[in-house]
Amino acid sequence: MSKLSLQNAILTYEQLETTPSKKDNIPEELEDELRRLGCDFIQSAGIVLRLPQVAMATAQVLFQRFFYVASLKKFSVRDIGMGALFLASKVSESPCKIRDLINVYNYLIRRYRNEPNEPLEYLGQVFYEMKDALVIAEMQILKKLGFNVHVQLPYGLMVNYLKVLELTDHETIPQKAWGYLNDSLRTNVYVCYQPATIACAVIWLAARIAQVKLPTSPPWWELFEAELEDILYFIELSFLFAHLLFEFVFDNLVNTYGKYIQAYHEIVCYKATFKFTSFT
Repeated sequence: MSKLSLQNAILTYEQLETTPSKKDNIPEELEDELRRLGCDFIQSAGIVLRLPQVAMATAQVLFQRFFYVASLKKFSVRDIGMGALFLASKVSESPCKIRDLINVYNYLIRRYRNEPNEPLEYLGQVFYEMKDALVIAEMQILKKLGFNVHVQLPYGLMVNYLKVLELTDHETIPQKAWGYLNDSLRTNVYVCYQPATIACAVIWLAARIAQVKLPTSPPWWELFEAELEDILYFIELSFLFAHLLFEFVFDNLVNTYGKYIQAYHEIVCYKATFKFTSFT
């Protein structure tokens, strides 16, 4: 008999490498793009509906989990996104109305397709089709995930870790670390690592960009039950550096760009020598 656990369900290497969509001959690039698009819709819909970030983050994690047990060929990104957000709003005790959710998704999809915004007729055929699709999607998520919709998020852990490290009053680290957590929701890292590792990774990156030294004797990440190798792989596998380089392009921050390269160089050196080097 398996033991109950409050930890997040983490995927195995085989699950990550061989997804149901790959088995249906969907290219990996297209699968990643559709996952990001679905998460973007969830985040945008949650903002319009004024849902808490917990609900939006939970929905994106459920969305990612679902498509590791189901194929994009058989289930619509739109429908599963609506079902995940509707389910997550109830799990986070901030339920939204089905009518509002459908209207918001209709607006977002029309805007994405560059179509004119036309409000749905409440008793119209399109509305009822989307409503039925949402209800079926919610049931499919529960069925495929075995009713395991528990999602532990790293936001609270990150805030507590910042307090322990006395970084809550820093000018940039808390805000950047929080933003990195939100950006990472578009990737699969939330189904690959436990929240403690994710929280430590975003703090590590934000501190490196700000050139703030963190304790290494003993290593600060060990206090929070995280492994440095996992932290560095988390950063490398996510798209955080790409996001940071975009930030450089828009703001033209030459000095900041140098910090990004220095932080990335540390990761490369560590992976090559398995020796941690800190800023001097």
